[in-house]
Amino acid sequence: MIYVGNHISSSKGFAAMGRQALKLGANSFAFFTRNPRGGSAKAIDPADVQAYLSIAKEHAFGTIVAHAPYTLNACSSKPEVREFSWRTFGEDLERMEYIPGNYYNFHPGSHVGQGMKEGIRWITQMLNTHLKPNQHTTVLLETMAGKGSEVGGRFEELKAILDGVEQKEHIGICLDTCHVWDAGYDIVGHLEEVLEEFDQVIGLSWLKALHMNDSKNPLGAKKDRHARIGEGHIGVEAFGRIVRHSALKGRPMILETPNEEEGWAREIKLLREQEEI
Repeated sequence: MIYVGNHISSSKGFAAMGRQALKLGANSFAFFTRNPRGGSAKAIDPADVQAYLSIAKEHAFGTIVAHAPYTLNACSSKPEVREFSWRTFGEDLERMEYIPGNYYNFHPGSHVGQGMKEGIRWITQMLNTHLKPNQHTTVLLETMAGKGSEVGGRFEELKAILDGVEQKEHIGICLDTCHVWDAGYDIVGHLEEVLEEFDQVIGLSWLKALHMNDSKNPLGAKKDRHARIGEGHIGVEAFGRIVRHSALKGRPMILETPNEEEGWAREIKLLREQEEI
């Protein structure tokens, strides 16, 4: 069985997200902890959380994946942006304790001219400030496309962050298919080799989740433009190899494709069909 879902609006609460996932044929999903562009977070209703937990248990949901706002940049060159990012990160981890045992995914950030080493230092410092021994959430660093001054376009950059994290039991990686393809990792023609490289550099045990996105760009474009499954340069056959790969089984696979509900339902069905081939 694969755990597959898509991004669902969190505006109506956890129980509504769970019901929406079921409607689309999903057994996992992702949601933004607040507006993707930042701002305050909606108050959490404990009764709504309990209703969701009942739905998830009844329908054997896999781990779900919260997503930090896109405006979070832990290694910004601007102190006020770093302060916002670190505060938001800490608040979100506190809120995640209402749904223990799940994932919180974030884009590592952009060093904006400070240099990769300095960017990695800031990100690691934020993680060491906020990760606690008794938390129940695993924080995921997302693989990035490597555009501009992004941190995380190479596996070695993510490894450098992991090496500096003190609470290593609370950290992992989310592999985004569009991002790694745009970064130059050929998951179409050489999936096995890419996974072997990931294992050698980072270790597959650190890979906790995947974002399943086709790409509008050719290999190595470093542009990060998501496409619907089968409508980009990665293609359906490659996604079939991904969902069937024994090293990736059991990890939540989240669609971030430019779609509406009917389209996501089709893609979820498509990925399940590919698993059976």
